[in-house]
Amino acid sequence: MSTQGSSTDEGGAQASEDARSRFVERFAAQLVEAGMTRMPSRVFAALLASDSGALTSAELGKQLQVSPAAISGAVRYLTQQHMVTREREPGTRRDLFRVHSNQWYEALGSRDNVLKRWEDSLREGVESLGPDTPPGRRIAETLAFFEFVQVELADLIERWREHRKTLGLD
Repeated sequence: MSTQGSSTDEGGAQASEDARSRFVERFAAQLVEAGMTRMPSRVFAALLASDSGALTSAELGKQLQVSPAAISGAVRYLTQQHMVTREREPGTRRDLFRVHSNQWYEALGSRDNVLKRWEDSLREGVESLGPDTPPGRRIAETLAFFEFVQVELADLIERWREHRKTLGLD
């Protein structure tokens, strides 16, 4: 009987892994459609779907059936985008790559510096081309849009933090 129970447990575990793999590939494909490159999309989805939210490079490579180089490039991109963090696995020299529950608003929040640089460049463009010229007006409208987005993004992130508290996620 223990053998039968064992094969049932193994079958359930396999079904769970199959479901996880289907989710990873489906969500990664949606991220690709939204503009993210394929390998970072797959790594991000795999981390999101993992039990602990953290996997080593070797675990990611095995799960996604890709080379260590592919994982390395993907996690480099994801860490630069503040979507995952690199941690040292306790007691080893291996790195763990972790996705946090707050990765979305942290990633969006890190865009503040990018938006500020764009605004500075757009402001220069308006000044150098003239605010009353056709390109100056187009650039000024683009500048106004990014200023609007930056204010709204800050407000949105603050509202999300408050909402997380009401959901008991903090």
